[in-house]
Amino acid sequence: MKLIKLTAISAAVLASTAALAAEPVIVVDNNAAVAYEAEPVAVAYEAEPAAYAYNADAGVVRNTTGAVLGSTKTLFQTAINPASVSAEVGSLGYGANIGWSLNEKVELQAGWAGGDVADLFGGDFDANDINYDVDSDFSNPYLGVQLRPTGNWFTMGAGIIVPDNDIDVRANAEGEGYYSIDGQKYYAGTAEVEQALADDFGGQNVGNLEGSLEHRNKLAPYLTVGFRPNITNNFGVFGEVGAAYLGKVDATVRYTGEEGNTVAAQDAARKAEADLEDKDWLEWFPIVKVGATYRF
Repeated sequence: MKLIKLTAISAAVLASTAALAAEPVIVVDNNAAVAYEAEPVAVAYEAEPAAYAYNADAGVVRNTTGAVLGSTKTLFQTAINPASVSAEVGSLGYGANIGWSLNEKVELQAGWAGGDVADLFGGDFDANDINYDVDSDFSNPYLGVQLRPTGNWFTMGAGIIVPDNDIDVRANAEGEGYYSIDGQKYYAGTAEVEQALADDFGGQNVGNLEGSLEHRNKLAPYLTVGFRPNITNNFGVFGEVGAAYLGKVDATVRYTGEEGNTVAAQDAARKAEADLEDKDWLEWFPIVKVGATYRF
């Protein structure tokens, strides 16, 4: 009996070695040892749904220093790499500007125009019955924006001018050498022949009337419309018309000459000042300019 038991046990051990995965179970009773192979038990685990999924990147700004420096670099590159340069000539003077494109329809501009503008447009104007020659020295730095509302050559401009303009005027005597101010004749010059004319016509000899004009606005807003067609990929031309509001005019008129009627001369100068300051159209300065543009 012992031999049978030992034999059965040895056989069971060998069977368990051949099939470890089966995990056999050995049952021994008084008569024999019997080996049973246990059926594998399948256990399914169902993962509980997570109440919160942690994201390690959420809310984290990586390489902050690089991001800040990168933005600054972009602005710096934009400032030192303009989109265009232009040369212009017009009522504001001879000048140039630099443009920075924000997109296809918007361009910022910074420019300057100045010089002796009077020579460009005849150099004279009328105020009431007096014609004045003009001598000017302009300086007009400006900042503005050019819009292409329809995406083509048509443009609209707006901005601010910082005017620093010297405008000198000299009254021109008409007819037989007199100025007509409020119906009164004031003769120019100091020559005896002019004095004789003054005596004959009942006028006063006041010499020459000269003066200057100064606008009150230190910042002058402007508006323009124009066109900017491209000739090639890089070159284009432009033209603009518009106006800048320079504000009220302060006029200073004086008489010159050693001879003549001083009282009459002062009266003529005062009336001429009032006439100049009374002209509302002198508050608005016309903008007319043409030029050429090179785009980078």
